[in-house]
Amino acid sequence: MFDLILKNATLPDGRTGIDIACQNGTIAAVEPNITAQAQEVIDATGYLVSPPFVDPHFHMDATLSLGTPRMNTSGTLLEGIALWGELKPIQSVDDIVTRALRYCDLAVSMGIGAIRSHVDVCDDSLTGVQALLEVRKQVAPYLDLQLVAFPQDGVLRDPTAMENLIRALDMGVDVVGGIPHFERTMADGAESVRQLCEIAEKRGLMVDMHCDESDDPHSRHIESLANETQRLGLQGRVAGSHLTSMHSMDNYYVSKLIPLIAEAELHAIPNPLINIMLQGRHDTYPKRRGQTRVPELREAGITVGFGSDCVMDPWYSLGRADMLDVASMGLHVGQLSSRADMAWCFDAVTRNSAKIMGLQGYGLEKGCAANMVLLQAHDTIEAIRLRATRLAVIRNGRVIARTAPQISEVSLPGRPVSVNPADYSPQKAG
Repeated sequence: MFDLILKNATLPDGRTGIDIACQNGTIAAVEPNITAQAQEVIDATGYLVSPPFVDPHFHMDATLSLGTPRMNTSGTLLEGIALWGELKPIQSVDDIVTRALRYCDLAVSMGIGAIRSHVDVCDDSLTGVQALLEVRKQVAPYLDLQLVAFPQDGVLRDPTAMENLIRALDMGVDVVGGIPHFERTMADGAESVRQLCEIAEKRGLMVDMHCDESDDPHSRHIESLANETQRLGLQGRVAGSHLTSMHSMDNYYVSKLIPLIAEAELHAIPNPLINIMLQGRHDTYPKRRGQTRVPELREAGITVGFGSDCVMDPWYSLGRADMLDVASMGLHVGQLSSRADMAWCFDAVTRNSAKIMGLQGYGLEKGCAANMVLLQAHDTIEAIRLRATRLAVIRNGRVIARTAPQISEVSLPGRPVSVNPADYSPQKAG
């Protein structure tokens, strides 16, 4: 007797007619025609079953704060940072906990199983750190929340940021963060990278830095991050987030830079929705896209995972915790239009991001954690195209969220009485 069996599923690798049996929070079998009984059986009817969506870059201490204390009227990154500086002194631990838990409810309903959230430590009371440590504890049964100690105002530029960052790590924050391009000088930025990576090396922690989130082609701190990663033996534990200056660099320099990133085994985390909204604000036309060189990074063998970054906060007034929206935007902006490219964009919000976060037991193989999402789509490309409905979200072999299929009733002479968007792929034509 299994706890749960999903029957007749399609898997992201293209296998069809697969059953998945779950027992004691683990996947016990992945094979066709499992005949054993289970406490609950779900007929996937050929729809896609995926491991959970993973968001490797988010700001949960700011989420759902849109309009408090005012709106970002210019829409720029710098006004967003200034607005965040106005919000921090007036929000309490309870305010952040309430908003963050509401966001986690939404995220789980949309099939997200893991989030890496940066939390600002440029606040001597560490209000955000206190709040998100409490949130991490509360959501642990249904969501993996990884926290990054993020010195929003610059770890050298802000007089108490380094002390606060150390305190946050001592309190249990998981990852060392940074923002070298926001330091006062390029030299200070490079020095911040050195110091922060040394802290991570001594503590055995991962690193995830906001790196070169700028239109300035001379913002090249990713080069310093790659160098420090090599020097300290941090390969595979370091990520550079955003990397938007790379879209403005000359091709010759990038031809040197990308091999350095690959050699250091750095991970890259573009944030398509926010990157293209905030970057290129000083341009008239032609206007830069604002997303780093995703195809080139991917071709070099670098692990690239798409993050959502923000939802309804000082930097971005939209969003709904939908990683398929993120994948779709990354696909369009990066012109990732081949079938292989589009399928890879699904990987960028699932297994690639799980690798970046170092998630254990992630996947749809026997022995993995019984965490998965049933989507109203027949393959990963269709899932992105449709922003497919999450029919069931499963955690540890138990359904924790359900959504009714999207079916429209129509009244047209001589035409079908219902429309299912998943029936409109080429293989379903006619």
